Amino acid sequence: MTLNTVLMLGTLILAIMMIPCGGEDIVADHVGIYGLNVYQSYGSSGQYTQEFDGDEMFYVDLERKETVWRLPEFSTFAGFDPQGGLREIATAKHNMETLTKRSNSTAAPKKVPEVTVFPKSPVMLGQPNTLICLVDSIFPPVINITWLSNGHSVTEGVSETSFLSKSDHSFLKISYLTFLPSDDVVYDCKVEHWGLDKPLLKHWEPDIPASMSELTETVICALGLAVGLVGIVVGTILIIRGLRSGGTSRQQGSL
Repeated sequence: MTLNTVLMLGTLILAIMMIPCGGEDIVADHVGIYGLNVYQSYGSSGQYTQEFDGDEMFYVDLERKETVWRLPEFSTFAGFDPQGGLREIATAKHNMETLTKRSNSTAAPKKVPEVTVFPKSPVMLGQPNTLICLVDSIFPPVINITWLSNGHSVTEGVSETSFLSKSDHSFLKISYLTFLPSDDVVYDCKVEHWGLDKPLLKHWEPDIPASMSELTETVICALGLAVGLVGIVVGTILIIRGLRSGGTSRQQGSL
């Protein structure tokens, strides 16, 4: 997809005032959005992505200058020269700098991101699983997503998607954490964004049924045994009555 085609879909140039947001790493002056691609004025950073039917196909790693496919299998039947993405990001940078001067640095409205945390599969203690932190309604696309385990930062087993575009010009981002469920470990997904007054912690812990006490187990077993005995007695009585009534009927018939 050429830059001109992307621009025809809609070029949105936004000037965003520098606003502190809890995390010192989240600092930017201006953000330019060109269709699915983003350029941000700090650190010469940007994002070049290609999507199909709302799902990310690949993005270009601007530092390593290589194409990264969302699913490695895609690369077996398709290809993309990362230089194309680098050229379009460079053009986006130039356009953003030009249009920023014309925009009079008007502040853009910020969205409050929506955060949801859930496991990839049903949780079983001791069985490997993946926690998913889904952050929706992100704008501007500048955010920090980190994981905490019992209040301590976690870096191993963490991965995340690039920004996924939405029809309302906001973004979606997903962070993953591979973990081993345990009844004494809880997790938090920490989100820092301009739309939040302070970092947001979305808590998650295994939903493990409370264990019954020995007394409770004993009472339940006793009740079960009593119900079973009553059932045996009632059944025996009914059988005896049935046999007696059957014998009486046969005697009357023989007379």
